[in-house]
Amino acid sequence: QVQLVESGGGLVQPGGSLRLSCAASGSSFSIDAMGWYRQSPGKERELVAAKTGGGSTNYADSVKGRFTITIDNAKNTVYLQMNSLKPEDTAVYYCNAALRVGIWRYEANYWGQGTQVTVSS
Repeated sequence: QVQLVESGGGLVQPGGSLRLSCAASGSSFSIDAMGWYRQSPGKERELVAAKTGGGSTNYADSVKGRFTITIDNAKNTVYLQMNSLKPEDTAVYYCNAALRVGIWRYEANYWGQGTQVTVSS
């Protein structure tokens, strides 16, 4: 079994920055991809950014040029650096991991518990 533990959310003023972290731990695994999603009240969960184990990245149009996703493979941790934050970035941010787990490398998908990001003056 694998657990994802998120940290780094909080309250920030418009134009400010935050960095989210999500560490994966547990059974032996390798990373196919890790990413961040967000969900605000009354809206569906949406992809913010994702990165494959091979290094390819994908960003939502609304965050391009402001957010950067990185993976520290040695720590099995994905980060989301968020700059120039806007009130519309306010949401619960969820970490997602697509992994190959165990000796048989079966595919498994995991979610973090979510962390609140609030952008407000």
